[in-house]
Amino acid sequence: MRTLDVVGEKWSLLVVREAFKGRTRYSEFRDALGAPSDVLSARLTRLVEAGVFEKRAYREPGSRERSSYHLTEKGQGLALVLGAMVQWGDTFQPYTGGRASEIVDATAGEPLSLAFVDPEGRSHPASEVTLRPGPAAIETWG
Repeated sequence: MRTLDVVGEKWSLLVVREAFKGRTRYSEFRDALGAPSDVLSARLTRLVEAGVFEKRAYREPGSRERSSYHLTEKGQGLALVLGAMVQWGDTFQPYTGGRASEIVDATAGEPLSLAFVDPEGRSHPASEVTLRPGPAAIETWG
């Protein structure tokens, strides 16, 4: 699966999740996740190479230049993946103390949910959804 080629390694999706929480610096990712430094460096490098993050140089007074990591448009597209995982976890593996994360409209703060929506705007439950071969099926289904 092409998506897992980019975010399927251990820690990768967690790094992306932390970026959605506003983290951009290596030290912020390290402190939030507790990932081993070599693994975190490798994941950030891979996510930059895949176009999920872009690196930007910054320098704090009296320090050497460092890089921060910012989600690209491609990286922002992973909000759907993270949202689906959060929604699945809340439904099928809920925490006893309530939700750890909530999906909300960034401006109004209103709760949002993901759904399968047809061209007319009607929502369909997962039980009505299936995958079928698409135009590139020879490459992936064959």
